[in-house]
Amino acid sequence: MRRFDFTHRMRVLCHDLVERLPELSHIALGRVGLSVAQARNRSQYGYFASLTPLRFQHGATETQRRGRTYRIQRVLDPQGVELLYILTFYLPRFMDLDLREKLVTVLHELWHISPAFDGDIRRHPGRCFAHTGSQEKYDEAMGELVDRWLAMSPPEDLFDFLRHDFDGLAAQHLAITGTRYQRPRILLVQQPSR
Repeated sequence: MRRFDFTHRMRVLCHDLVERLPELSHIALGRVGLSVAQARNRSQYGYFASLTPLRFQHGATETQRRGRTYRIQRVLDPQGVELLYILTFYLPRFMDLDLREKLVTVLHELWHISPAFDGDIRRHPGRCFAHTGSQEKYDEAMGELVDRWLAMSPPEDLFDFLRHDFDGLAAQHLAITGTRYQRPRILLVQQPSR
């Protein structure tokens, strides 16, 4: 038995998705931190994964709110590269999805990355700018991307680990490990002048 590096395997999978799907070709995975977090319980209600943008709208490093200036805390990877996004998978909850739901979830989060790859999210027109007007239709579109990717016959060993639930994966390995990034804080840079 050996340790299973979950974030490494997810990075290899994401790299293949980005390489094969032209809609994701703007993503430079070297500036996306992959992370694991402990889900509080195994309920199917809650986050399976999340994408944290590390810039404000249009890639701005600072924003103004009520006369105050704010900045997002910088996040560096272990090599010192500044990240623009953190993609987090919540274990064991994510691994307890079926294979297709896992792939839809991965694409759902990658799709949130702005086409400008500037640290902001992809913004859709209207009030529901993150998921359009319907998260169901959003996930349906992600399912179509999953089908296209699978039709390209990617190597099975890229995603075979996703066929297991968390307990099944854990039974095959000494431990499941992965990189963890703390959620960055929004920092107050300047108070309003009096």
